[in-house]
Amino acid sequence: MPYYRKLVGQQCYLSPCSEEDAEHWARWDNDLAASIPLGSEAYSPQAIEHARDAVRAAMRDQHHVFTVVDLASDQAIGRTMLFNIDHINQAAMVGLLIGERSAWGKGYGTEALQLVLDYGFNLLNLHNIMLGVYAYNTRAIALYEKVGFKLIGRRRGVRLLGGVRHDALTMDMLAEEFSSPFVRGVVEQIGTRAG
Repeated sequence: MPYYRKLVGQQCYLSPCSEEDAEHWARWDNDLAASIPLGSEAYSPQAIEHARDAVRAAMRDQHHVFTVVDLASDQAIGRTMLFNIDHINQAAMVGLLIGERSAWGKGYGTEALQLVLDYGFNLLNLHNIMLGVYAYNTRAIALYEKVGFKLIGRRRGVRLLGGVRHDALTMDMLAEEFSSPFVRGVVEQIGTRAG
C-alpha cells in the first residue's frame, strides 16, 4: 500500500491514513497490551468493520489522523492524531499509539509525537496542545515529559482497572516550548531555493 511522507523523521514518518490501515487499527485495538493504556478501546471488541468506518471517516472528513510508518521498511507501526481542534483559541488534543509490539521502546513514539506536534504548532498554527494519560502508564508519561509536556492536572481515581483505581493526568505544551524537527527545515530549504 502506498504511504506518503508528509512529515519525516530519522526513524519514521507520518502519512495520511488509507483504507488498508483498518486491519492494523483493528489488530492494535484488540491487543490489550496496546489498548489498555488508551482507555475505552480496551472495553469492547473492535471489529474490522468498525476500524474501516473510522478510517473512512478520518479520510472523508479530513481529520488530522496519520499512520506512523517505519522509515526503513515502509511498514505501518502506529497512528497519531490531533483532535478536538479549536481554531479560534488555537488549541487541540493529541493522541498516539505505537501498536506494533516490535516497535516498542525504540524511540518511534518520541519521534512520531514530535512530528505530529510540529504539524500542529507549525502548520495548523496551534498555541496549546494537550493530552490525557492514566497514571499507571509510566512509559508514556516519561515519553511525554521527554518531549516537553508539563503536568497541568490530575483527576483522582477515575479509572477502575483490574479492581484498582487509577488517576488520570492532563498534560500540555505551548508552541513557544516546542522546537521544530522537520517543518522549519522545509521552510528554510524553500527559502534557499527561492533566493
